[in-house]
Amino acid sequence: QFRMPVQGSIIRVYEKGRNDGIDIAATSGTAVNAAAGGTVAAVTRDTSGTPIVVVRHDGNLMTVYTGMDGLNVAKGDQVSAGQSLGKAGNGGFVHFEVRQGFDSVDPERYLQ
Repeated sequence: QFRMPVQGSIIRVYEKGRNDGIDIAATSGTAVNAAAGGTVAAVTRDTSGTPIVVVRHDGNLMTVYTGMDGLNVAKGDQVSAGQSLGKAGNGGFVHFEVRQGFDSVDPERYLQ
């Protein structure tokens, strides 16, 4: 079970191959938190320079967070459930994915 990474409404649902996660409405500066405890496996950027944070969890699960700014974590960090990863950027939403290995799955099936 995972927690919502940011407080807000789901504005775009999961659709495999089209939207490999969910988009959650978030005002710029809102805290984005780890959905569960794990290890920061990667911190990269997309083509527009927006940070992407990947957290590895037990059971071959990973969570992916984009649409953030001002990160609080780095690769290799241990995080606990609810720990701040950074803040929501100016895009108006945070994108959140759950992956089983490399395959995307519907995050809403995992959220409490």
